[in-house]
Amino acid sequence: MKTFIHKLKVIFTEPAIRNRVLFVIGALFVFRALAAIPIPGVDHAVLQQFFQNNQFLGLLNIFSGGGLANLSIVMLGVGPFITASIIMQLMTVMSPKMKSLYTEEGEAGRAKFTQYSRMLTLPLAVLQAFGFLSLLQSQGVLVGLSTFAFLTNVILIVGGSMLLMWIGELVTEYGIGNGVSIIIFAGIVAGLPATVSQLAFGFNAAQLPLYVGFALVALAVIYAVVIVTEAERAVPITYAKQSRGGKTYGGTQSYLPLRLNQAGVIPIIFALSILLFPQMILNILASFNINGIDGALAAVQQFSNNVVAYGSVYFVLVFLFTFFYTAVTFDPDSIAKNLQRNGAFIPGIRPGGQTALYLGNVITRLTLIGATFLALIAVLPFGMQQATGITALAIGGTALLIVVNVILDLIRRLDAQVSMREY
Repeated sequence: MKTFIHKLKVIFTEPAIRNRVLFVIGALFVFRALAAIPIPGVDHAVLQQFFQNNQFLGLLNIFSGGGLANLSIVMLGVGPFITASIIMQLMTVMSPKMKSLYTEEGEAGRAKFTQYSRMLTLPLAVLQAFGFLSLLQSQGVLVGLSTFAFLTNVILIVGGSMLLMWIGELVTEYGIGNGVSIIIFAGIVAGLPATVSQLAFGFNAAQLPLYVGFALVALAVIYAVVIVTEAERAVPITYAKQSRGGKTYGGTQSYLPLRLNQAGVIPIIFALSILLFPQMILNILASFNINGIDGALAAVQQFSNNVVAYGSVYFVLVFLFTFFYTAVTFDPDSIAKNLQRNGAFIPGIRPGGQTALYLGNVITRLTLIGATFLALIAVLPFGMQQATGITALAIGGTALLIVVNVILDLIRRLDAQVSMREY
């Protein structure tokens, strides 16, 4: 308890950390203000009915940070930027040039890689805005819009998405944590009061065991996510002794921490984006009255409503994306070269290629456990939905995973800032 109070004192008394925290709070205030500004021509009664028990729009609302629920000017949220980031990450696998740019050219290469993601975000935002507005207009949610008003709404929504992407990057640079994840987190948390009040007003004493069961499962999931996220494998490292000027240096021992879940919440976001992308594209094409699109859209919607099939694909995607993102961000060859360059080695393992092979095997075993756990936790709400028939559980489970991971990441980064200032 004393340590916690001491850290809070450092956070609010150290100007550098305090300014970063206040910047995040200010950015989230601006975001929530933007999310409260609706686009013109919305029939809110039809909108509420359209959103009711619609899992597809509920998941999209998570990515928009809650902006889609009232069709605000930031209704797309950071969705286009996330989609662009996924496409660019996939390009690192298909294009050696992109992989070199992302992994070997340092900060300059990563900055250029991020710039490509930003450039790709704009056309994706235009496509998504056009598709959503066409879908909402066909469902009677948007009424009385002329062609000029429709295009004005498209421009407003695209501008809001690009502005939100910029705010997220500012939070990453001048605040604490990943700005995109924090925006999604803020949207989820902002919806909690409405959810709690809805449960309170609709409370039924006969369903008390069900509520208690949900609460216990939620606490168990939170505990398990915290344990797995914080778990790490410590690989021992020894620094070779070196003699310089009659003095001996080195000979110390340390360790290389390898997390059980290197990817964090990213695989969940990636998997959901892939699941939502086909329906999003078909909604856009359906507005052009292309033959066969309505049938394909109906088939995709039927698949989305099939909890077993949808949950199975979701499980596989989360599992694969955990391996994929870990492979992109963790390079055993680079770590082995850095260890060899600094005169460090893993006891019993030859420096260089053998060290890279050893680290690759270790991270593969760790990722297998982490990916399986993350995928199981991700589809657990689908199983509960199948048992209880409550559709919102799947959305709530995904939101819970994102919230817990973002909070843990924020705590870890704040601890790092406090430790750096103390040293």
